[in-house]
Amino acid sequence: MLKEFKNFIMTGNVIEFAVAVIMAGALGQVINGFVNNVAMPFVGHFAGGIDFAAKKLVLDEAVVDAAGVVTKPENAIMYGSWINTIINLIIVGFIMFIIVKAYNKTKKPVEPAAPAGPTDNELLMEIRDALKK
Repeated sequence: MLKEFKNFIMTGNVIEFAVAVIMAGALGQVINGFVNNVAMPFVGHFAGGIDFAAKKLVLDEAVVDAAGVVTKPENAIMYGSWINTIINLIIVGFIMFIIVKAYNKTKKPVEPAAPAGPTDNELLMEIRDALKK
C-alpha cells in the first residue's frame, strides 16, 4: 500500500496539480493586492473619494465602559468589503480568461480531417447506374 501511494504521489498529474494550487494561491495574493491597493483607490477617486472597504451598515453600536474598554463589539454588515470581493472576482475571472486564451494560442491547431471519399458501395452503385444508361 505504501508503494502504491508513492507511485500515486510521484505521477505527473499530482505534481502538476500541486504546482497549480500553489501558483493559484500566489496569483490570488497578487490580485488581492492589486484590487485593494490600485483598483479600489482608483474607483473610489472617481466615485467621489469613497473608501469602499470602510463602508458598513451598523446593526448594533459598540459599547464602551468609562475606562475605555469595549464591553460589546460593534455588529455591522461590511458591504464595502463585499464590493471589493466582487471586483476581485471580476478581475480574477478576466485574468484567468487572458491566461487560458494565451494558452490556447500555444496549442497546435487541429487540422480538419481530409474529406472522405465515396464508399465502395457508392462507387459500385455509380458504376451500375452508368452501365444502365
